Amino acid sequence: GPSGFDCSGLMQWSYAQAGVHLPRTSQEQRFAGRRIPLSQARPGDLVVYRSDAGHVGMYVGHGKVIHAPYPGAPVRYDPVNMMPVASVTRV
Repeated sequence: GPSGFDCSGLMQWSYAQAGVHLPRTSQEQRFAGRRIPLSQARPGDLVVYRSDAGHVGMYVGHGKVIHAPYPGAPVRYDPVNMMPVASVTRV
């Protein structure tokens, strides 16, 4: 795959591997599907952080997300509540 990602680029690339087009930015990705409560999140759902939708990760189950913390950083798993969750989107 590509040599590095920012948060929304990782989500876009991951969905593309499954043949699904996602928009490029986390702000656009927030509205790329239907909003669901965090309590109903399933693996593959997008978890959007902060009121400005400044960060996005993918729910992987068991209270964790996979995400690119910042451009150039290794992709990693973190607790879903590592930052304030603004919304969850099911694409």
